[in-house]
Amino acid sequence: MSYYQPEMIPREEVLDRGQKGKQLKVGLLAEKDVFETRIPITPQGVELLINSKHEVLMESGAGNSSRFLDNDYSEAGATICQEQSQVFEADVIIKVSPLLPEEIELLKPGQTIMTSLHLATRKGSYFKRLMEKRVTAMAFELIKDNYDQFPVLRSMCEIAGTVSVRIGAQYLSNTEKGKGILLGGITGITPTEVVILGAGTAAEYAARTVIGMGAVIKIFDHSVPTLQKIKHKIGREVFTSVMHPPVLKKTLETADLVISTLQRLDRSSFFLVPEEMIMGMKKGSVIMDIHIDQGSSFETGRLTTAEDPVYEEHGVIHYMAQNLPAMVPRTASIALSNVMIPLLLNSGKCGGIDQLIRDDLGARHGVYLFNGILTHEMIGSHHGIPSKDIDLLLAAF
Repeated sequence: MSYYQPEMIPREEVLDRGQKGKQLKVGLLAEKDVFETRIPITPQGVELLINSKHEVLMESGAGNSSRFLDNDYSEAGATICQEQSQVFEADVIIKVSPLLPEEIELLKPGQTIMTSLHLATRKGSYFKRLMEKRVTAMAFELIKDNYDQFPVLRSMCEIAGTVSVRIGAQYLSNTEKGKGILLGGITGITPTEVVILGAGTAAEYAARTVIGMGAVIKIFDHSVPTLQKIKHKIGREVFTSVMHPPVLKKTLETADLVISTLQRLDRSSFFLVPEEMIMGMKKGSVIMDIHIDQGSSFETGRLTTAEDPVYEEHGVIHYMAQNLPAMVPRTASIALSNVMIPLLLNSGKCGGIDQLIRDDLGARHGVYLFNGILTHEMIGSHHGIPSKDIDLLLAAF
């Protein structure tokens, strides 16, 4: 008689590593700023969310400026809300621009907001009120991907760089009181000269557009490795120089279009083109500043609006309107949706936003408030608000 009983043999315990999914209720708010024309999720994005058993509440008219109508969203499965307060029944509130004070008042503890941060224009009271609401907040421009890149920033810079050249060409023409010249060159005529300050993503796409139009291009940056990188990406020999004032001054004297792509994260991180250099430029030439909302690279630069974007000083046309991606809202909205949808789908799969923040380093990098606690040191030091390291904070929960 055998006493061998397989069921009595000790076995290694197998843990259930599968994570339970969670149905999300996502809310899309309409923009109140007439100059913000983008929407962060397209109808196609909504369809993907609905197919994954999530729910989408959208404020009526939210997609109109991007030429996405309510009917497009309702056919994709979204619930169209006539009252803004209905959207705030969602777990996750999404909007391109930062929330307005009246929108913050509609928030409930435990909700998550996903918006742009626009740090340069936020006041301390904005963050303090969000903290009082005990919400979690993620900033589009702080989110990273698996390649340690900022996908929203990169896509918007790609658009801004391309659009800036198109706008510059428009204002060089006679129709906009410019010099009446074609941006580029044709047989027998000296091509126009374009100067780009900065050598990042926006500069790369501006340069590609300029080269495609046949103009002469000159690129300046603080960093030699960055200049080497943009030459490699463009794939051709172009004039490059570090920010050496005498060289820049001489270059600007013959330039037809100057585009600054430099970001002003602090006063030491951008190059200021003094008024003296502007005075030495050709009459009817055009200067532009992609990141004018963070402070201008030009001493004569001041923020304008899309409604009245230009002014003339020292005979030079200044285009200083912010938010160039909003000039092509449909393209920009699709680019935003391409980032936001995978993030939301992954959130649902892993069990919610909080779990996503724990599991996904890129998403965690985008968080500046976690359950009402400030987790962004730069914001805290700038506004005198105590902050906590999010990694330590998550370990405590």
